[in-house]
Amino acid sequence: MSWKFELICRLDGITEGPVWDGESVFFTQIRAHRILRYDPKSGAISQARTGTNFTNGLALDLGGRLFGCSAGGRAIVRFDPDGKTVTVVDRFEGKKFHTPNDLAIDLKGRIWFTNPWNQGNIDPRERQELDHQSVFRADPNPDGTYTATRVTFDTTMPNGILVSRDQRLLYVAESGYSLERNRELRAYPIGDDGSLGPYRVLHSFGRDPQTAHRGIDGMCLDAEGNILATAGWELAGPGPMIYVFSPSGRVLSTHPVPAMRPTNCCFAGPDMTTLYVTSTQGHFLRAQTDRVGWAIYP
Repeated sequence: MSWKFELICRLDGITEGPVWDGESVFFTQIRAHRILRYDPKSGAISQARTGTNFTNGLALDLGGRLFGCSAGGRAIVRFDPDGKTVTVVDRFEGKKFHTPNDLAIDLKGRIWFTNPWNQGNIDPRERQELDHQSVFRADPNPDGTYTATRVTFDTTMPNGILVSRDQRLLYVAESGYSLERNRELRAYPIGDDGSLGPYRVLHSFGRDPQTAHRGIDGMCLDAEGNILATAGWELAGPGPMIYVFSPSGRVLSTHPVPAMRPTNCCFAGPDMTTLYVTSTQGHFLRAQTDRVGWAIYP
């Protein structure tokens, strides 16, 4: 089936982090410091939160609570219904995080998040305190606080992140624009204690400057455990598209996207068959697909 993408709106600056709560799709307009809400029934887009401080990725936990990566705040935060923004974690070993980018929440309530340094999504006066770009896990404590643990020691620019349906694998997109960086989709086995084993490369996008691919930005899952990933750009390679990878890394299908650099995606709708996509150019797109999406909530 060929997916036909429809433009819902195009905003100023990067759109990111789409997530479905059972009624609406929420997504971020990073540099406008806000979260928007799209109602598929009415077609209306409204402002859900302001002052989000360069918030990028969004995720819902099992209870439907909304969490985000506040790149400008250098923190993982929770957006409560009463309007409060609660800092979940903002430091590791006493040092500030970089610019948290994307996150995934597992069935135990643990928050897995990527922590690259993205100068475009933070005040230019800020400086790095950690000397690595890693993946972290924030574990909930009985008193409501969280404890952050570093879980990767081999990443250079971690971006999109997912926990597999069976909770046994952590999918991490190593990406970036510079040719010396790896551009890979990796699968890390998750141990019983939450540590990660050696990763397996599910897909490599290569380093040839004539075909160089920016790699994967954001990802979501379908009901069969396949990975849908936003990837590609207009400068080289096959162009911007949605890749559908099997859990073993096989490319099942590709679907061109009418946006130069798609950033993230999610399934939504009562039957979870509509895919919503954001981009670095401010697109908010949707396409009817032949796949059924999956997420821990709703």
